Amino acid sequence: MSPFLCTFAAMNGKKKNRWTIIKGQELTEMDRIILAAQERGKEVPTRRLIKTPEQIEGIRRAGVVNTGILDMLTDKIHAGMTTLEIDDLVAEYTAAHGAKSACLGYEGFPKSCCTSVNEVVCHGIPNDWEVLEDGDIINVDCTTILDGYFADASRMYVVGGKTDAKRQKLVDVAWECLKIGEEVCSKPYVYVGDIGNAIQKHARKNGFSVVRDLAGHGTGLEFHEEPDVDHYGHKGTGMLLVPGMVFTIEPMINMGTYEVFCDEDDGWTVVTEDELPSAQWEHTFVMTEHGVEVLTH
Repeated sequence: MSPFLCTFAAMNGKKKNRWTIIKGQELTEMDRIILAAQERGKEVPTRRLIKTPEQIEGIRRAGVVNTGILDMLTDKIHAGMTTLEIDDLVAEYTAAHGAKSACLGYEGFPKSCCTSVNEVVCHGIPNDWEVLEDGDIINVDCTTILDGYFADASRMYVVGGKTDAKRQKLVDVAWECLKIGEEVCSKPYVYVGDIGNAIQKHARKNGFSVVRDLAGHGTGLEFHEEPDVDHYGHKGTGMLLVPGMVFTIEPMINMGTYEVFCDEDDGWTVVTEDELPSAQWEHTFVMTEHGVEVLTH
């Protein structure tokens, strides 16, 4: 579930010396790399963003349930069902596996997942009047809490297994953008802007645009943590991603303009300004000494 931008960046953009050394502890190679970046004026994490091995294992367990939900829906989503029925399936699976939905009740959000159909970019609210039709494309986004740990993912589904060529290309390119972002993180100490730059180039090359008003985010111990993970931008900008950080990459790719608006009636549903289709895939990753590992997908 993507937060709107101007959150963490606004709060922390002017902070300096975010990375501090623990008194009496010998400098590690990671300390040296982060301190050097900080000295050059780069945005670096705080120590609280670095998860312990025990915390990462807890997030990984939450990710197993989270991935299981989206796997379960693969054979369940079909023409003629309502988006509320999808939410019921998510709620039932979550409860049956001893977990909770982070979406349910979050700032008043009323359901256990987001269901975003066709021109809806994200945060679509499941309901009993929206009936899926063959050829629709739908994103289901859910965040799972297990034993206090958060895992977040979303996936695209093509209703009936087939759609028109333009929408299928959009779904495919959105997936490719996620994988390109993952590839950028095949080694540690890259910047958020490196991810966004690569994703933006691929989307543009294919004639699509990248939503700018929403972003990926840190997660794991809370629903939304630092950093904001923009899916557009310039290399070498944004926060340095170091081992132990957990975050999502979740590019929202539009067929037309990147501009979006939020439905004033429900205060949640984000729709493309030109009402052309949008597609999104999301994984939660942990950065390691050898690059990212997928925790939920």
